[in-house]
Amino acid sequence: MIITKIEPQKNPDRVNIYLDGNFAFGLSKEIQIKYSLNEDMEIDQKFVENVLLQEEKLKAKNKALKFLSNRIRSTKEMVDKLKKEGFEDLVIENTLDYLKYYSLIDDYQFAKSFMRDKMKLNKYGPDRIKFELYKKGIPKEIIDEVLSEYEDEYSIAYDLAIKKMKSYKTNDKKALYGKLGSFLGRKGFSYDCISKVLRDVLK
Repeated sequence: MIITKIEPQKNPDRVNIYLDGNFAFGLSKEIQIKYSLNEDMEIDQKFVENVLLQEEKLKAKNKALKFLSNRIRSTKEMVDKLKKEGFEDLVIENTLDYLKYYSLIDDYQFAKSFMRDKMKLNKYGPDRIKFELYKKGIPKEIIDEVLSEYEDEYSIAYDLAIKKMKSYKTNDKKALYGKLGSFLGRKGFSYDCISKVLRDVLK
C-alpha cells in the first residue's frame, strides 16, 4: 500500500490519510509525526494496525486527562469511563499504566481526599463513606486504612443532630428520637454513636 495523500482536517491537529487513492483513516498529527508518515510512503497492513493502535492509545490518554481535569478519580471510575467511550481492554490497561506512572491516579490518595471532603463538607459518617468508597471500587484495605483517620465521629454526629433538631416542628421526644435516628443513620454514623448522641441531645 502507498500513502497517496495526507490531507489536513478542519481540526488543525488532525489529518486524513489516503491509501492507494482512497480515504483510509483519520489520524492525529502527533502520531503522523511519530511514525514519519509522508506521501508516497509504502506501508503494509501490520504497520497500519500498529499506527491505529497508537492512535487509540493517544485518544484514550487524552480522554483520561480530560476526565481528571475536574477532580481526581478512582481506578474503577477511570476504567468505567474509558469502557463507556468504547476503548478496548488493552488500550485501557495502557492508559492506566501511564496515569499511575505519573501519579495521576492513586486509589489511596483518592480515598483519603474523598473521606476528608465527605467528612468536612457533607458531614458523612464513616459507614456512609465506607459504602461510597466501596462503590467506587476502592479495595477494603485502603478503605480501612483511610477511615482510621476519621476524626471524632461523636462530635460530628452531635453537632448535626443539634442543628437538625431545630428544623423539626415537634417537642415529642419519641418522634424526635425516630427522626434524628433515621437522619443520622442515613448520614452513615454507627449504631453506638447514634445511640449516644440521641441520649445526650434528648436528655
